[in-house]
Amino acid sequence: MAAAAATMRATHAAEARRSFWTGTPEIYFAKAIDNSRLLKVEDPRRNREMKQFGVAMAFLFLLVFTYAWQHFKAVEYGYQIESAKRELSNLTDMNHALRLEDASLRDPERIDVLARRMGLVPPEPGQVIRMDVSSSDAQAPVMASATPVMVVEGQ
Repeated sequence: MAAAAATMRATHAAEARRSFWTGTPEIYFAKAIDNSRLLKVEDPRRNREMKQFGVAMAFLFLLVFTYAWQHFKAVEYGYQIESAKRELSNLTDMNHALRLEDASLRDPERIDVLARRMGLVPPEPGQVIRMDVSSSDAQAPVMASATPVMVVEGQ
């Protein structure tokens, strides 16, 4: 208890010394000011300056906005170009893989092996009928015709 009282006395003494060195305390007085009778006088020079400032700021804003828009469009187009390049690369790889698969599926040896597994055999002589197409009239239309087919039986 005695320690607390000593601490409080020390605090009050420090405040007293501080107020002694700071001088007089500040005093605030409230004063009501009535500005209702004042009239604002229009200043044409100030109005012109404010309009010029507004136009200059609008022009600056448009320049900055145009620059930012162009910059962001360039970045967006860059992303689109990279995406298209990636897609082109993927499609090129897929095309290469499909061409390899097509070549392997068209391999005559593979087709021959599959045909023999299904029980197919090479044609006998006379079983193949060739359609004769004149090489000079390759572009001309061809008329269908029904001609009797002669079947030659194997011996």
